[in-house]
Amino acid sequence: MADYFIVVDVRIDDAETYGEYMKLAKPLVEKHGGEYLVRGGAFKVYEGDYFEPRRMVLLRFPSKQKYEEFYYSDDYQKARDIRLPAGDMIMIGVEGFEG
Repeated sequence: MADYFIVVDVRIDDAETYGEYMKLAKPLVEKHGGEYLVRGGAFKVYEGDYFEPRRMVLLRFPSKQKYEEFYYSDDYQKARDIRLPAGDMIMIGVEGFEG
């Protein structure tokens, strides 16, 4: 089974509220077997002019199923409801390769 990666671009408008979300999200990610690989570090765009990232986050889950169990869980949906008014997020899932 291939790892499943979540690539996130975040614009934070309300840092305090977003901080509340982060406190809730991290243990939920870990509960579902996920881990943060990148969480807001410095980045540089090397090619392309159509993508203007704001704050990048990269997560790894053991499978797409595990990610979806996390994402659609009642606990995460409650955390997500806190996050929604705090900014904007683009979240993309991509399968890694097996082996």
